Amino acid sequence: MIERIWHGWTTPEDADEYERLLREQILPSFADKDIDGYRGVRVLRRSHSEEIEFITIMRFRSIKSVKQFAGEDYETAHVPREAREVLARFDEHAQHYEVREQVDY
Repeated sequence: MIERIWHGWTTPEDADEYERLLREQILPSFADKDIDGYRGVRVLRRSHSEEIEFITIMRFRSIKSVKQFAGEDYETAHVPREAREVLARFDEHAQHYEVREQVDY
């Protein structure tokens, strides 16, 4: 299992709009791609004094599945135009980690 981790930041004023875009447009579009091996996404949100941080953690069965989602240059971040309009800044690249163990309690 591979987890693709990416960070983006908004102003406090744009945070709810970005989260709405994620829920209503961006995340559903990932599921619509019907990628074999895509296992879902988690979205984390954290308030800082002057900005709001978002982290997306996408789960894929393999790097092959990640490439099906993002292309051969799979480390480049996938940031739709609508998101770029409300993000103050974002990581240009996503990080990919092999899940070695998961314990659920």
